[in-house]
Amino acid sequence: MEISAGAIKELRQRTGVGLMDCKKALSECAGNIEEAIDFLRKKGLAKAAKRAGRETTEGMITSYIHPGNKIGVLVDIDCETDFVARTEDFQRLAKEVAMHIAAMNPIAVSREDVPPAVIEKERSIFRAEAEASGKPEKVLEKIVEGKIEKFFAEQCLMEQPYIKDPDITVKDFISDIVAKLGENVIVRRFTRYQLGETCGADEN
Repeated sequence: MEISAGAIKELRQRTGVGLMDCKKALSECAGNIEEAIDFLRKKGLAKAAKRAGRETTEGMITSYIHPGNKIGVLVDIDCETDFVARTEDFQRLAKEVAMHIAAMNPIAVSREDVPPAVIEKERSIFRAEAEASGKPEKVLEKIVEGKIEKFFAEQCLMEQPYIKDPDITVKDFISDIVAKLGENVIVRRFTRYQLGETCGADEN
């Protein structure tokens, strides 16, 4: 059966599990969200949501230099224990995220980290574009909000399609690793440098 995007979104919000695992669980459970939650819990995946609020005081700062030595990234990724920080899975995660940042050049970790002034500037540009296209006033705000959502999806690290698997977001990718590691993991901040720029990219 076809699984609706709304059902997948609700399951993700309630479990913190990645997109593909949610879709698979709903397919296995004929679209029943409650049964899908139980399905994920049995697999140990839904536990990731419970870890989201835990304190992260360990982790690592890793670097990535893109071939050609013209783009470099520093990223601070945190977890709960030094034990997990030393695992191969966690270190691979940090490197993968750094490579993604180098390639996709996000401006912030999440939409909450985007400065309000930047959002308002984009909003005013989008509204001017909508007005210039002759769209009626009653639909202008919906158009603007739609463009703002697209802006977040393109510019915020956690919402960007993961470069190695565009069917999932970076958040989904990290959630899958969280389920495996058994600890909360967060991207705290990053800095991206590109040769020739007068200063580094925004630090988040």
